[in-house]
Amino acid sequence: MLVVMNSNATEIEIKRVALFLESKGFEARISHGEARTIVHAIGIIEVDQRDFELLSGVSEVIKVTTSYKLAARVAQGRDTVVEINGIKFGDKYTGLIAGPCTIESYDQMDATAQELSESNVKIIRGGAFKPRTSPYAFQGLGEEGLKIIRSVADNHHMAVTSEIMDTSQLDIFMRYVDVLQIGARNMQNFNLLKEVGKIHKPVILKRGLSATYEEWLMSAEYIMAGGNNQVILCERGIRTFEKFTRNTLDLASIPVVKKLSHLPIIVDPSHATGLRDKVEPMSRAAVAAGCDGLIIEVHHNPEVAVCDGAQSLYPWQYDLLYKQIKQIAPVVGKEIV
Repeated sequence: MLVVMNSNATEIEIKRVALFLESKGFEARISHGEARTIVHAIGIIEVDQRDFELLSGVSEVIKVTTSYKLAARVAQGRDTVVEINGIKFGDKYTGLIAGPCTIESYDQMDATAQELSESNVKIIRGGAFKPRTSPYAFQGLGEEGLKIIRSVADNHHMAVTSEIMDTSQLDIFMRYVDVLQIGARNMQNFNLLKEVGKIHKPVILKRGLSATYEEWLMSAEYIMAGGNNQVILCERGIRTFEKFTRNTLDLASIPVVKKLSHLPIIVDPSHATGLRDKVEPMSRAAVAAGCDGLIIEVHHNPEVAVCDGAQSLYPWQYDLLYKQIKQIAPVVGKEIV
């Protein structure tokens, strides 16, 4: 339930509504917008909403019918915009993230970062803990990898994003990483979602391999219920019967999520397709569909990449793609810095 306050409601009236909600057994959360203030009633409790409509300063009471209350489009009157190192995701902004699948060495990361900085990349990605299907595949450099990417990012004035796999890793991620990624296999790791909900860093939440939109948004709700509203949804392809590409990129998720939620949605065309020559057209298509960002794998020398070289762009390919999507974005009312 959402209690929408009048534009001229006083802080005393807003606080009184919050206290009244709490007296009924709800958790009250106040959201101040540019045009209105909303008091969110968190909880599943049957009440007569007329009791709230009669409170001083209340404009209207909206019953939220979806299971996800905070992530729902109706929960606030504007799109959420998440800003990282000057790059914005959401509303009219389309942000870009790029970097290799895996942190292999300092020299590899530094060479890639140098090339990407020339294409105006301000957020670099790189895996230090790799969830691999085979237990014999390269699992990442761990904390040493995070130290490398942090050092390289600082040298090139970039922010860092990397995937966290377990709650036990949260302390080291807080030291080295600006944006936490929750991978597809952990989308419903509810203990992890609860813990990242307690921090004050942005979280990229990737869609599970077979997750529905509602399941995806409910996972976002876990993070937001903990107090962290800086959630970026990431479509990375879903598992279907087709085997030609690594996954099937569900571009329909962009308009669907934008109708259901106020959260920004970005696209990972690298994991979605698994093929370098498919990454570029799918990136262009995602921007044309109105996505709020792209996260793309780029390696300075993909042929020698430890993993996923086949889906990693060369830096020159990324630079060309960057120029193309800068032309596409304004056509759909978006802006790429």
